[in-house]
Amino acid sequence: MSIDTFIVGIWSKDRTNANIGICIAIVVAFTVAFLWEKFRTNDEKKQDAVGKKESTVAQAGSGEDPSLLPQSVNYHFTRQCNYSCGFCFHTAKTSFVLPIEDAKKGLRMLKEAGMEKVNFSGGEPFIVKRGKFVGELVRYCKDELELPSVTIVSNGSLISEKWFRDYGEHLDILAISCDSFDPAVNEKIGRQQGRKDHLDSLHSVRDYCHKYKIAFKINSVINTYNKDEDMAECILDLNPCRWKVFQCLLIGGENSGEDALRNAESYVITEEEFQTFLQRHKDVKCLVPESNEKMQNSYLILDEYMRFLDCTEGTKKPSKSILDVGVAEALKFSGFDEQMFLKRGGKYTWSKGDIKLEW
Repeated sequence: MSIDTFIVGIWSKDRTNANIGICIAIVVAFTVAFLWEKFRTNDEKKQDAVGKKESTVAQAGSGEDPSLLPQSVNYHFTRQCNYSCGFCFHTAKTSFVLPIEDAKKGLRMLKEAGMEKVNFSGGEPFIVKRGKFVGELVRYCKDELELPSVTIVSNGSLISEKWFRDYGEHLDILAISCDSFDPAVNEKIGRQQGRKDHLDSLHSVRDYCHKYKIAFKINSVINTYNKDEDMAECILDLNPCRWKVFQCLLIGGENSGEDALRNAESYVITEEEFQTFLQRHKDVKCLVPESNEKMQNSYLILDEYMRFLDCTEGTKKPSKSILDVGVAEALKFSGFDEQMFLKRGGKYTWSKGDIKLEW
């Protein structure tokens, strides 16, 4: 036997022994880990679970989730309104409206941060400069920012056909708030101004939407005054693309509490009463229900100063303005529940180019 053959034989034998040793070490390690998990105390396991939960909550509270985007934003640029709905949860606590160039700057910041849809609301958005302010924002968002969806929620009483001629082509969806098809009930609720019939405004706006190719939507707040009403026939006749049905919600400082401008306690209905209303209208295919649970934290609400409003504690706690600290920093204090947003159907076909309009 040569010396080379002898050395190779020894090396091969040592390598085999080393491999066997490694395998034994791995088996021992797995056995120890298994026994440790099996026999350690329940208290230790509970402590681990609590620690993981606290870590998750802390991360969510600090807004460290890098995946959170302002995909759909509701910009309440004014709190002023010509109606006096008793359950209103965004009341006229200020008369402030940003200069339009500042509003446009903030909207561009939101677009760059991931916004795809903006909804303009109030207050009543058409009360500012007779609708020109919201019209210019609509045009800016659709033409310059090229947002997929630009929408408005209004009571409909201040919208003229001229507005549709000037700005209608830039708007995807116009939602009109209507809580009853009984004029007496609308009067009790406060959804009217003077003697002007709210239902006349509703039908006029619906006709304008048909004429100018805008998707028409209806929002209704279910409360003690309309919970027993059957609206199915009227809704089917109006034929909206969506009928959002909200359970009346209390928000501290807005429609509940000592510093609130409204007291909506007498308007609140139970979950059972809300479900009964939904059951009565189960055959209305365009109905989209939102209970208090689904509604409270599933909206990104931007106020008149462009601050996100955190509703998680039953009030509206503002962040700093996105104009001062940027979108990402302000989002950390929005209280936004993205999972509930998706669960309630917050992401839907919201561009009129993708909606099958029947006119």
